[in-house]
Amino acid sequence: MPKALILVGGFGTRLRPLTLTRPKPCVPFVNKEMVIHQIEALKKVGVDTVVLAVNYRPEVMSALLKPWEEKLGVKIQYSREEEPLGTAGPIALAKKYLVDENAPDSPFFVLNSDVTSEFPFESLLKFHKNHGKEGTIMVTKVSEPSKYGVVLYDEEGKIKSFVEKPQEYVGNKINAGIYIFNPSVLDRIEVKPTSIEQEVFPAMAASGELYCMELEGFWMDIGQPKDYITGLCLYLTSLKKKKSPQLAPEGDGIIGPVVIHPTAKIGKDCVIGPFVSIGPDCVVGDGVRLQRTSLFSGVTVKQNSWLSQCIVGWDSMIGKWVRMEGVTVLGSDVTIKDELYVNGTRILDHKTIKESVPSPQILM
Repeated sequence: MPKALILVGGFGTRLRPLTLTRPKPCVPFVNKEMVIHQIEALKKVGVDTVVLAVNYRPEVMSALLKPWEEKLGVKIQYSREEEPLGTAGPIALAKKYLVDENAPDSPFFVLNSDVTSEFPFESLLKFHKNHGKEGTIMVTKVSEPSKYGVVLYDEEGKIKSFVEKPQEYVGNKINAGIYIFNPSVLDRIEVKPTSIEQEVFPAMAASGELYCMELEGFWMDIGQPKDYITGLCLYLTSLKKKKSPQLAPEGDGIIGPVVIHPTAKIGKDCVIGPFVSIGPDCVVGDGVRLQRTSLFSGVTVKQNSWLSQCIVGWDSMIGKWVRMEGVTVLGSDVTIKDELYVNGTRILDHKTIKESVPSPQILM
């Protein structure tokens, strides 16, 4: 049975205020904790032990994820860093969890916790075993490679080099944050702050031990609000292509793809979608318009309000005739009074907003 390590890391500052209430991997994404999407996909390829590399609030995470262990039949373990160890150090620290005494050569998966994609772990495992080298990373195509590190490789997938944020076009495939390694990779890494991208991968490539496989379908790093909303659109589009039963039937004011939790209540004459996720126990009043928006559990949106590109945190209340847009993010238990306009603003937990916020800001 292969095992897996998910690099959870730090404080999730880019996704605040949502991460003030919950650790980032436990922030909902289409009505499931972000990390659960990854764990479900790992379970499908036979992974029965998932290790979360954390340096922040493991006890909170453990309490939130405990019910999923039984539900999915997966053991979730926690490897805690006392100091930040970069992207490679946590792999060395988790060695005792990742190497199976009964199968010491069995490979293990490593993932960044912010990534959403189709997670084709089965084909990745097969490709990795076929080439027989130490590691395989997934690469994905991007339209603006100058913002990333570009991976250069031959037609077999053998990696030749990495070019960090190239100013001239050299290629458009980047590291997708999804890897599989043989346990021998642990001989290359010490328990100290180390970058897997800048220190470990170039050394592996130089010795001909690192391959890559192109990721089919969508990919997004959803670790900040704008990208979270883009990831929501890509994920829901993927569900639509698969004709997933999770999606709400279209028609009667539903413009798909949309996911509505069965416990949510939707009023009359609403227009919901495209690209909307509505969580448990939400109440959406009559005549409400939602698009490119995620409502977490317990949210109320009163009648005739209009929301576009918003993430609305747990138990928040949006008044009547409110307009919110421009990547607005509400923390937990935020109240927006009637007839206000809120644009591109992040509002921290337990705030009551009584005046419009026409230009982007952070309200503490």
